Amino acid sequence: MPSTSPPVTPVADVIAAANRIILGKDKEVRLAIACLLARGHLLIEDLPGVGKTTLAHTLARLLGLQFSRIQFTSDMLPADVIGVSIYDREKSAFRFLPGAIFSQVLLADEINRATPKTQSALLEAMEERQVTVDGETRPLPEPFFVIATQNPSTQIGTFPLPESQLDRFLLRVELGYPDRAAERTLLESGGRRDALPRLAACLAPERIAPLQRAAGEIHVSPALFDYVQALVEATRASPRFIHGLSPRAALALISVARAWVFLSGRRMVMPEDVQAVLPSVACHRLQLADGNSHARPDDIAGLIRSVSVT
Repeated sequence: MPSTSPPVTPVADVIAAANRIILGKDKEVRLAIACLLARGHLLIEDLPGVGKTTLAHTLARLLGLQFSRIQFTSDMLPADVIGVSIYDREKSAFRFLPGAIFSQVLLADEINRATPKTQSALLEAMEERQVTVDGETRPLPEPFFVIATQNPSTQIGTFPLPESQLDRFLLRVELGYPDRAAERTLLESGGRRDALPRLAACLAPERIAPLQRAAGEIHVSPALFDYVQALVEATRASPRFIHGLSPRAALALISVARAWVFLSGRRMVMPEDVQAVLPSVACHRLQLADGNSHARPDDIAGLIRSVSVT
């Protein structure tokens, strides 16, 4: 009888090691890695203390990538993120001091505690993988992966991310509370943060670009493209949402589904793969008709039920 276990992929060790740190969150770990393979950026929204920052640290160490962390606050300025030019008297010229954004993995911690002006410092970097300071454009390292965390907008001292900023994030995930068994393990072990310094890289940074290319070559059939278009069109026609998903969101859905399939060792995207990643792609991009909140997974589940797989 053939084995039903998924084939081993080059990132299997990364997933296994991450699951030993982030307990009981296999799907969220896989989504985070799929986001990187799809050359996107990740937004993690949840209550404080559920492991958002730990997940970012874990991925950076396991992937062997240069890591920087910015704690966003209301008094931060864009220069604190991008960098600043200072005058060098010895050379009689300005010298650029790069900010934390010049790293392969940038953790923008509690991004919605900064003002919109500071939040916007990330827009060019996330879209074009470069920053422009004093009229000079400087490229960012490859790969460049932003992991932003934010607290629920109902908490005091937050500035909601504008739609243009939200759309820069390929995926949005919630970690949620751990299940009882995982929480018991955490309680007995005293947490997992102390294990981070001992984590060894499972991949070399130069291997990530070939993996990203391989994920982008996963086959998508014409019928699957039809299904994605039907889902997108359903959001545009639904009275539940102010606006439907954009073409960029449809491209994001395809790229993430390809990466999701790549992680499983398969070579073709199926409708259930699209359904698995759709909530993380769509929820933060769809604003409910009441104008006060974004779509929830239940809204996306209803959308999936309303669109037939032909």
